[in-house]
Order: sequence, then structure tokens, then C-alpha cells
Amino acid sequence: MAPHSPVPVSDARSLPIRDHDGLRQALTDANLPTLLMVYMHYTEDEGMLERFAPHIHSPYAHNPAPVPAELEQELRDRLFGLLTQSPPPVERPLSQDLMRRMMSVGVAETVDEECVPMLLEQMGFETPVPRSSVPGRAAPAGFKVLVIGCGMTGIVAGIKLAEAGYDHVIIEKNPEVGGTWYENRYPGVGVDTPSHFYSFSFEINPEWNHYHPKGHDMQDYLLRVADKYGIRDRTIFNTQVLSCVYDADLGLWHVTVRSNDGREWVIDANAVINAHGPLNRWQLPDMPGLKDFKGPAMHTAAWDTRVDLGGKDVVMIGTGASGVQLAPAIAPSVKHLTILQRSRHWVIRNPEIGRQVTEGVKFALRHIPHYKEWFRYRVYWFAGDGLFVNVVKDPNWTGSDLSVSAHNEGMRQFALSQLQAATADRPDLFEKLLPDHPIFSKRILLDDGWFDTLKRDNVTLENRAVDHIEADAVVLKDGTRLHADVLALATGFNVAKMLGSLTVIGREGADLGRIWGEDDPRSHLGVTIPGFPNFFYTVGPNSAPNHAAGQNLISEVQVNYIIECLDAVVAAGAKAIEPTRMAFDAFNERIDRRMQDMIWTHPKANSYYNNSKGRIFLSWPYRLVDYWTAMRKPDLNDFTLLR
Repeated sequence: MAPHSPVPVSDARSLPIRDHDGLRQALTDANLPTLLMVYMHYTEDEGMLERFAPHIHSPYAHNPAPVPAELEQELRDRLFGLLTQSPPPVERPLSQDLMRRMMSVGVAETVDEECVPMLLEQMGFETPVPRSSVPGRAAPAGFKVLVIGCGMTGIVAGIKLAEAGYDHVIIEKNPEVGGTWYENRYPGVGVDTPSHFYSFSFEINPEWNHYHPKGHDMQDYLLRVADKYGIRDRTIFNTQVLSCVYDADLGLWHVTVRSNDGREWVIDANAVINAHGPLNRWQLPDMPGLKDFKGPAMHTAAWDTRVDLGGKDVVMIGTGASGVQLAPAIAPSVKHLTILQRSRHWVIRNPEIGRQVTEGVKFALRHIPHYKEWFRYRVYWFAGDGLFVNVVKDPNWTGSDLSVSAHNEGMRQFALSQLQAATADRPDLFEKLLPDHPIFSKRILLDDGWFDTLKRDNVTLENRAVDHIEADAVVLKDGTRLHADVLALATGFNVAKMLGSLTVIGREGADLGRIWGEDDPRSHLGVTIPGFPNFFYTVGPNSAPNHAAGQNLISEVQVNYIIECLDAVVAAGAKAIEPTRMAFDAFNERIDRRMQDMIWTHPKANSYYNNSKGRIFLSWPYRLVDYWTAMRKPDLNDFTLLR
């Protein structure tokens, strides 16, 4: 999109809206700043924009004053008239300057000009040009791409490869698409990214039932997308990739796969996209005697839904993202729930997690032109780059040693006040829960009943160390014996060993597993590695947006970047592409330097973002917009084309 090209108008066939009762309810239920943006598309009334500007606030603002009731009603009345009039109002394309002003007012923050192109794409106003429509880039006959995994990223890869005209096959170990959201079925499972952002920019969904999707809602969305784009037709299910070995003479990857019935065979592919993701190698707690436990011991990612917890003594190990969802879901039915806390986390109360999307809001998303795009924008901003300021150290900060800037301290105080309020009647819980690290230095957890669950009579939060596990109990270091009928293992994933059990052998016998070791993966921009031609990683080292939500955005931009790399191979008549050692080293040196400015290297920060030596291997230390910009297309000066 050109820097100052106008924003497209909506499809006028959606107007006028003839369901007046439905529209009135939608205007009552809908988000007011989002309605203001819709109004601006039809009027370009900057006076109204200025009238609203002082009354729009961040959701993290303390006790913001409400919008005056008469101003609210005026906007709703004006919009009702515009959306029901016949003939419909004439809508003109908006300039990017006006769009940026609208964006800034809509979130009560200045939106930099460099962010606008990315935002327009993520809002669904602009769609990346399908590579198949770019002249001169048709893949040669026989050129084949193999994708490992059919979760969120694998689905995007299948869609975009098909658009670009690349023959491809997806290998999926499960019997269905969905990845994480197919596998995770524990009680209470959900997404801590807001629904209206955690989706593909080219498939914005107006039908979410909750403001944060439940696990089954997310899986249903991915199934609908897979159906629409024929993903299953290109997928081999119930099959695992064992190894990828590069043949330099032929310029092919020999990929060994094994089906669930034990049959093995080799698929030859010109390129491999590893989209197996980091959240499928679950990690069991390192506790002596775990194998001696006689009852069900279930990891959250391998939950046996046939196990009835009613009336049972359950010991849950772990208080991370899955633990804070699981405990509130099972506590009402169990006899007693003991929660073993291994580390403390900052928790923010988010009442929207459990809220259902009203029919009025769904009406707005379905029928009011531009509403779903602007609603997605607002959700993105407050769950995405609007949070970035929290993770950057201020070198002049002299406040608390548990924060890295004035803004970060403000967020710490916000979360601290919620913890104090939630535990005002339970000082013992406050002492157990109070984190000793800066907020945002680890993954923040969202509370939808967590604090209330911890105060139940049949729930105990235990932070004493575990000694061992027996057939029917967990035994603490001081000898205390915690009876257990069931162990619930909310202990996360082995993210650092990014290859898992996959063997990858590149040029001249280079073994990626040995190069990376147990927990020290490195790459160029999270996607490519020297010595491994046409082998592309997704959700790779130092590409995770750990300041915020946005994995869906990362998946999209990485896949588009990979296809641009393949386009470069095809255009040059080459066999393969790989990054130069110089570009790889320069990128990693820049990342390592930048990490010293980030909250994750704070002395009291320790999470799954860093490896055993303390190096931050997972996080992208810049904004989402910076990653989006860096991934527009490969800089061919950083690559070698192999012929």
C-alpha cells in the first residue's frame, strides 16, 4: 500500500440497515469509541472527533470520567440516521492522515505514522497481495513445499502457499487441524488474547461468543477457516515427521515421516516450513516418584476428559496460565484442591474473560460497516504494542527495584492494588502470592475467578517445597503428606528445546539439534538458519511478542516472508536460499545487545523466555510493528542463493 493511499470504502450494499430494533440495540451495546470511528467514515466530522477526544481513555486508566451522556446519545442518534437513510450516505475514501488522527483519538494515545500500514492490514482494510498475482513468480512444475504441523501457523501456510501457486503438503500428527487448540481440552481452557484480535487479519470473525475465546471456540474458528480454504485436502493426518535431511546435489529435503500405525516413508520436498509450534512438547514436573503415583496424573495438554473429578482430592502442580484457568473450573466439584505454587506471577483482573458477547454487539460486528475492523484495532492496541512501554528499561529510573520505569511501576501498582483488594481478608494469601519480580518480566496472568478460587474452603495454596511423590500423595520437604486421588499437572511446555525430537540435517552434515543443544536456539529473524537451505522456522528464536498478544500476527508475517524467500529462489532459477553467516551473526549480536535494555534481563526476572544460561532466546525485543516492517520482504543482501 502506498504511504498516502486512501482507505477503501465499505460495501454500500449493506446499507440501509432495515432492522431498526436490532440496530438500536447494537448502538446501545456497542463500544462507543468504535462507533465514533464508524461515524467518521461517513462524515469526516473532525469537530465531533475533537469533542470526544478528552473523554476517551485507556482501559488501564484509574477511575476515568465517563463520556457525557448527552454526547453519547448524540452520536448514537446521528449514526442511526446515517445507517438507516435511503439512499445510503456517500462514503469517500479517507486519507491516512485522518485515519491516523482517528486511531490516536480512539485509543487516547499518539499512533506513530509508521504503525499505520500494519494497522490497516491487521484491521482488514488492506490485504497483502496474493503472490500468485505477482507476474513472473510462478513456481516451476515439481517444486514442492512440505509444512510440518497444521495448527494456527500451518493453516496460514497452507492458505498462503495455495494463493501463491506453490504445490505443498501439510504433515499433522493429530487426526484434525488446530494444534494447541485441538490438543488442550482441560476444564476451563481458553485464550488469554482477546477474541477479536486472536484471529487472521483476512478472516475477521464477527461470531465470537466471548471476549476471550474458550478453547472450543478457538478450535471451531480454526475448523471453519480450514473448511473454507480446503486445508484438509492438502494434509496428511495422524502422521509425524521424524527427520529432514538435505541433499545438496538435488537441492531437496528428504523428509521421513511415520504414521500412527507405524508405517514409515520418505517425502522429497524442495522446501520445508516447520510450523509445529512451541506448545506441543509438554513438560512434566521434575519430582521424584511421579511414576509411582497410582491415580490419574494428567498434564493439561493431555487431559483425559473421561476422568471424573467429583468428590476427589486433587493436587494441582503449577500456577501459570493453564493453572489459573483449570483451578476455578474444577474447584466447585472436587472434595479438596491443593495447589502447589512453584513460582509467583503478576495477575490482572480482567472481567471481560468470562463475558459473553451480546447479540447487540454481534449485530454491530455483522452489519455496521467498518465496526468489526475498528473494534479489532482497539482490541489490538491495548493487547499489543500499546503495552510495549512496560518492557523497556528507563536508564534514569531510580524508583522501585521491582520496576524498570515510571510506566512499569504504574502497572505494578495497578496489579498490586487488585491483589490487595482481592486478599484483604486473607493476609496469608497476600504473602504467598505477592511477586518478587517486575510486572511484565514474566507472562502476566489474567484473573477470571482465580483469586476467588484460592479463598474457597476446599482449596489450599501451598508454597512449601515438594520432596517426592508416592502412590497416593505428594510429600513435602517438612514431611507433610498431601493425599491425592488425581494429579493435575499444569506445568507448561519445554519451549527452549525448539526442535523437540525432530532431526534436521543440513548442508555438509550440519545437525541443527547439536548446534542448538538443549536450550540455545538461534536464527535469522526467527525464520532461517545458515547451513539449512530452504528450511524455514516459524515461531522461532527471538520472534515471540512477549510484551503482548500477537502470535497470530507473527504467524502471518513469517509465512508471507517465507513465501517471498521462495519467490526469490524461483525468480533466480536457483535451488535454494539460506542466510549468510554474516547476516545471522549481525542479527543475533543486535538482539543480544538490545536485550540489556529490556525488562527480561532484570536481575529478578526468570521465566521460560530465557535458557539455562540466562540468555533470552524467545522474545522479540522490539514492537510488533517493527517485526512486521522487518518481515515485509527478505533483504537479498543477507542471503545466498544456491544454484
